[in-house]
Amino acid sequence: MIKVIVNGARGKMGRAVLTAVTADKDLELVGAVDVTGGMDIGDLIGAAKTGIIVDSDLQRVITTVNPDVMVDFTRPDAVFNNACQALENHVCPVIGTTGLSDEAKDKLNEIALKYNTPAFIAANFAIGAVLMMIMAKKAAKYLPNVEIIELHHDQKLDAPSGTAITTAEMISEVRKPMKQGNPNETEKLKGARGAQLNGIPIHSVRLPGYVAHQEVIFGGLGQTLTIRHDSIDRTSFMPGVLLACKKVIHLKGLVRNLDKIM
Repeated sequence: MIKVIVNGARGKMGRAVLTAVTADKDLELVGAVDVTGGMDIGDLIGAAKTGIIVDSDLQRVITTVNPDVMVDFTRPDAVFNNACQALENHVCPVIGTTGLSDEAKDKLNEIALKYNTPAFIAANFAIGAVLMMIMAKKAAKYLPNVEIIELHHDQKLDAPSGTAITTAEMISEVRKPMKQGNPNETEKLKGARGAQLNGIPIHSVRLPGYVAHQEVIFGGLGQTLTIRHDSIDRTSFMPGVLLACKKVIHLKGLVRNLDKIM
């Protein structure tokens, strides 16, 4: 059994992870962490009491239960330190919190190698989202004019989403940077054409009612191609999270994105 703790346990994603790990025969939930502690996880997920109380101190939980894996769905301003703390205690982080810079990811890779403790991070744990990104990369070889629209709930803190950035990065592997649209176009309102990554416009929508959604729109002569993925419930991310919990202990350094372990 792989022993798992969940950091950010009282958040929406954290509660979904608690439920999924509890139900998996190969994983054992041994601890939960959140800035607001003091609740039995059974009460948190609408199940029978487990005797596992959400603790506000990550180090105390690690020391007490000696986990193999820490799943982190916290905040962009906290995840780096959480992951470092896990690695220094030889606990493998599975990171679902987005917003880490490339420099921070490179540093985590260094720390993972130093402590011989692997780590995993994914922009999106939904299998369908991974397939969307792979298909977008294939399409970009033939239809290089592309824009990305990502739509998330209004409590998401980072924009663009990690999924949108990763999609643009994957497209950039097969598509040279280029200027799209009319070379003389002007923005009457700054940002109207979106953020730019290697010449790929990325547009972010934040509204209540959404979970996580993305469209990759390609344009060509007399045609358009739209590849869209919708997560309509947070359970869509759980198969990927569970897979990462089982695979991470066999990796080396920091491995990025779900397609590397599928």
